[in-house]
Amino acid sequence: MVHSPTCPHLCFLLVPALEPQFLHLQTPDPGDPVWNVRWALCTRRSSGAPAPGSGATIFALSSGQGRCGIAVIRTSGPSSGHALRILTAARDLPPARHASLRLLSDPRSGEPLDRALVLWFPGPRSFTGEDCVEFHVHGGPAVVSGVLQALGSVPGLRPAEAGEFTRRAFANGKLNLTEVEGLADLIHAETEAQRRQALRQLDGELGHLCCGWAETLTKALAHVEAYIDFGEDDNLEEGVLEQADVEVRALEVALGAHLQDARRGQRLRSGAHVVVTGPPNAGKSSLVNLLSRKPVSIVSPEPGTTRDVLETPVDLAGFPVLLSDTAGLREGVGPVEQEGVRRARDRLEQADLILAMLDASDLASPSSCNFLATVVASVGAQSPSDSSQRLLLVLNKSDLLSRKGPGPRPDLPPHLLLSCLTGEGLDGLLEALRKELAAVCGDPSTGSPLLTRARHQHHLQGCLDALGHYKQSKDLALAAEALRVARGHLTQLTGGGGTEEILDIIFRDFCVGK
Repeated sequence: MVHSPTCPHLCFLLVPALEPQFLHLQTPDPGDPVWNVRWALCTRRSSGAPAPGSGATIFALSSGQGRCGIAVIRTSGPSSGHALRILTAARDLPPARHASLRLLSDPRSGEPLDRALVLWFPGPRSFTGEDCVEFHVHGGPAVVSGVLQALGSVPGLRPAEAGEFTRRAFANGKLNLTEVEGLADLIHAETEAQRRQALRQLDGELGHLCCGWAETLTKALAHVEAYIDFGEDDNLEEGVLEQADVEVRALEVALGAHLQDARRGQRLRSGAHVVVTGPPNAGKSSLVNLLSRKPVSIVSPEPGTTRDVLETPVDLAGFPVLLSDTAGLREGVGPVEQEGVRRARDRLEQADLILAMLDASDLASPSSCNFLATVVASVGAQSPSDSSQRLLLVLNKSDLLSRKGPGPRPDLPPHLLLSCLTGEGLDGLLEALRKELAAVCGDPSTGSPLLTRARHQHHLQGCLDALGHYKQSKDLALAAEALRVARGHLTQLTGGGGTEEILDIIFRDFCVGK
């Protein structure tokens, strides 16, 4: 069956299979231009939305919802040029990739809708690889709703599904799967480190690295299969199998190095877990409020004020962090505080970075000594290369120390002095946090591309395991099959041969219009 975007009979025939897609739609909100046009289309004709990539022309609001100076509406598909001609009443299309000022009119009534900038992107030189149009209209809800409904009245056009523009770019070879993930991360980036990492992935650094590895495996597989087919002939060069072994060993080393990143890329994408801990009244809640720049925790001179774990997402030195304030570590004086201390200890075990706080003016107290001997000493005794946790010792209330008197105890581990009251020492703490978080999350500005998803780890580990089977295989046919499996994992990582279920999970994170 030929999918024609202008054939009403084809649209009618698709109803039984695709109509259930609209069953989850809620009652339209009259103030929402996207709902208006979706609901109008569903009630105007009974055809459902064709599956992505079916050849239909899609349209959506690509800029954010709500009032704004300029809103961007775009289309993608074979009827994009036709829609542009209809809305602008123009015989010829504007010059490609040049902004042109045009009056947009409703094709049904001829009523002017807006004076807008339009851009024509003929395929394949467009984001999706298809013919695309962008309408840069004034961002009022009435204007946006009017243009969307006008596009919906054009035969062959339908509203886009979430992530459908990007999915078409992937299907047409404009982006590989790791670049698609980088684009999603860039859209959702909230910190400088996340932006840098997402941009590197969108630029194809991880994809190019994996393609290079896959090419190495293809070459090694070709050598092994050539030996299987022509090994008894004299036409093969000497050392063919040895050359394949050398290439596989080098690839094993590279894969092992990437897999030993201790989930740094995933922490950078989702946020590192930083836990503030210490004895009661050390100033933990004051530090959390200072770092988050808002009153997250109640501050009181009364010990045991914080009895539960309080968490807040924070941008610390450009890195995404989930900052946790915890109950003071001591023997609880009641069941509620005992439960708070238990939760604090549980959260301490999950921390990527521990901010251990002590009162600089009360280091000789039993609670401070016990904290140093248990929490600080136990984490500090672990080797940084072996430990998944890192620790910064912060001595708060430095403003209470005598300027002329002796400083803190000389036997203390490396520490930072801070006064949450005056802010003295905060710059030094932020610089130390930046270095620690760069170690925990990785530095997105330098080094090899980070693995930001569990899917990346899974396929690289699968590739490494298959290379292990290759080394152990005594039979050349089994060795060749191991190389094929290893190559398959790298291919799936960049999107070749991926299942529809995996693609659905990745693309559903995009908004409508992207």
